[in-house]
Amino acid sequence: MRDSLSDGRRFRLLSIIDDFSRQALAIEVDTSISGERVTRVLDRLIEHHGLPEVLVTGNGPEFTSRAMLLWAEERGIALHYIDPGKPMQNAFVESFNGRVRDECLNPSWFSSLQHARAHINNWRKDYNEKRPHSSLNYLAPDVFANQWKMSAGPSKFNLNLSLTPVQTQG
Repeated sequence: MRDSLSDGRRFRLLSIIDDFSRQALAIEVDTSISGERVTRVLDRLIEHHGLPEVLVTGNGPEFTSRAMLLWAEERGIALHYIDPGKPMQNAFVESFNGRVRDECLNPSWFSSLQHARAHINNWRKDYNEKRPHSSLNYLAPDVFANQWKMSAGPSKFNLNLSLTPVQTQG
């Protein structure tokens, strides 16, 4: 999962997946993503989707940072860290990241960070809006989430976070 932009700069992806609906709620792309940045992205998502009960993450410094720990405590959100070296404990986001790599990153050559952000966000929208999932009775994640909200009302949910160094291949 390491590559670079056409000018050699490396970048990272922060993938945030709703375990229940399989929605890719965000994919942040930048050369560096700190714990403070992660919390800003999560605050933005909370405004739109509501407060999750649990965040499932790896053990990277951005997820174990003081900023992240204080943020979660202030909001009453449980942090669940997967065991080191056990990526299958974060299977939803690992599977998602594999799709991002195979379908979006590997076939693309990005000329700039802005180009990468736009292309990856377009892929994320297509994934959410048009891609049926067998686990969702062959509905796209956005369709499934909207149907659930209409029938069950708002509910608490779990978010699955992954911050993975990624670079494109040309």
